Amino acid sequence: MKQLLLPVLVTCLLSGCNGSSSSDNSGNGSDTPLLQDNYQKNSLIAFDDNIKVNQAVDLFLYYPDESVTNILWQQTSSEPVTLLSNTSKAIAFTPLTPGNYSFQVSFNLNGTSQTLSHSINVSEGDNYINARLGHVVQEGNKVSLRAEVAAELDSASIRWQQKSGPSLSLTGSSLTGDVAIFFDSPEVSQDTLVEFDVSITQNGISYLDTVAVLIEDSPVIPNNAYFEERLASVFPYQANSDYADALEPCLYSNQLSSSCTLGRLPLIGQQTPAPEIDDIMDRVLVSHAWMGDRFREFLETNDPHGDFRSMLQATTGVVISYDIRPSFYWAATGAIYLDADNFWLTADERDTINAAPDYRSDFGKDLQFAMPWRYIKNNDYASESVAADSRENRSSQDGLYRLAALMYHELTHANDFFPSSSWQSFNLNTRVLDAALASSTQSDQLAVAYPLHSDNMRALAQVSFGDGNASNTQKAYSPSDVSGFFSSDQATDFYNYSSEREDYAMLFEELMMYSRYDIVRDVAVTNQPTGEVIFADDYIVNWGQRGRIGEDNIKPRVSYVARRVLPDFDADSVINNLPAPIAMTAGNNWVENLGISPASRVTLEKNLSFAQTLEQISHRQVIRREYVRALPYYEKPLPKH
Repeated sequence: MKQLLLPVLVTCLLSGCNGSSSSDNSGNGSDTPLLQDNYQKNSLIAFDDNIKVNQAVDLFLYYPDESVTNILWQQTSSEPVTLLSNTSKAIAFTPLTPGNYSFQVSFNLNGTSQTLSHSINVSEGDNYINARLGHVVQEGNKVSLRAEVAAELDSASIRWQQKSGPSLSLTGSSLTGDVAIFFDSPEVSQDTLVEFDVSITQNGISYLDTVAVLIEDSPVIPNNAYFEERLASVFPYQANSDYADALEPCLYSNQLSSSCTLGRLPLIGQQTPAPEIDDIMDRVLVSHAWMGDRFREFLETNDPHGDFRSMLQATTGVVISYDIRPSFYWAATGAIYLDADNFWLTADERDTINAAPDYRSDFGKDLQFAMPWRYIKNNDYASESVAADSRENRSSQDGLYRLAALMYHELTHANDFFPSSSWQSFNLNTRVLDAALASSTQSDQLAVAYPLHSDNMRALAQVSFGDGNASNTQKAYSPSDVSGFFSSDQATDFYNYSSEREDYAMLFEELMMYSRYDIVRDVAVTNQPTGEVIFADDYIVNWGQRGRIGEDNIKPRVSYVARRVLPDFDADSVINNLPAPIAMTAGNNWVENLGISPASRVTLEKNLSFAQTLEQISHRQVIRREYVRALPYYEKPLPKH
């Protein structure tokens, strides 16, 4: 319910009130067991038919005891809105203008065609608190819900209360004081609505909104499943693809327990030596159609050299889903898995993505040092970020470099396991996993020819990117200790030490970002700031460099990788002309070390002085720890069978 509540009278939501007390606990904010069947079955469920402009609207097709298929939502009146899940049992949207919005949903009910309609009145008015986003999940899926709070309200006094559905426990969030909550959807035996109130009471006035999630029953995950955690529902982006029937069962299914054969889903390069974009899109699997739209646009407008189309030949497919975080490549399936956060352009698209933080966000917090990194263009951050609480849209250019780096990285992994020289050598009856492990990888060979030497850095990488557990010795390492370990070796980033495969990919990623975009990478060893909110200038540099791939003892490693990943790329001419690394100033903070490139290579913002430009950048970089620390990718362990 989108409304201002009087301090004494709290109105129930449709049939959503169930007698829960207002006392709080870690589960649902109530001492009373929650029930479900308070909603009218076999109908459309809306929690309020009268809302304000810029508030989220949720509609649910609720047939818990029936089989519903072939769903299609359509808008029939008022200003057009974007329906990003129009084949789901729920739609959610944000109206920007007042009016009477009508919708029709057609579906197949136990073999019979059905149609339902519903209208919602949208009026002008103040929007104080707004909960997003109603959607459909499978039991066991990760769920995130977020409240947008008006600036005049104190978000620290926010309170969530579960109103219906099975009792659940939050993960990494609290019912009080957090604008976002996260949980794993509980097991259910039929379609089940889980409803939340979110409220703020200030100066004796309560402001409240409601959001709900529909949880669907799902098949049991086998004990030997490749994916042990529940996956989102996905579908082929191009339904008429020759591989449409193979994509989901071979790439993103909880029922997958053995790698598919190359005959069922071959490498793209085995079938199409010079793939067009349509050939690539035939292998794309998505949770929402807009994700495929954005990926196609990226390939159409941001691959002028054909790097990504060429490198994608070493894959069996691409999966983009709201529940993938962080991104990864997996030799068990031959596919790359991309976090949809890299693709959204509108706030509505962003709403559909699970916002749960990277599971590694707190890894390494017991260490005395941090190793922040960033990509830099013209002495400024190469990519823009949009705050989680902002409804701001972004352009494709805002995230271009972030996505390009990710693509180079993950596709390097694919070409490590499946170099172009091997594509035509595999028997089509061979499983993808068996083909990937048939011989040593290129990264294994790099580790022999040009090994990294620091065992201390390897062990520390397992803390920060592996299990998060540090020994007392590791906890005692100072930033100066780590600077000595790292600077004397031949890695370009801390993450290189997490495995031979990541070392291989990091080298190629950094080279291509410089070659194609004139973007350089910073890496530093700093202190480990503490506190609830951390600013960029809290990181004090002990040692750091810009453009570390230009080190003379690292160039041979970069050349070794580049000549194997993309043989047609003239890597050596680029490597021979790499600028020498630029040292950061020890004792200065992370922001002060932003402007270290020569002034002749820098274009300052709007003719401001450099000091003014730094001040603007510092204000923009109000961050929590994970912003500086988190990497957009990880290495998923391979199955044993």
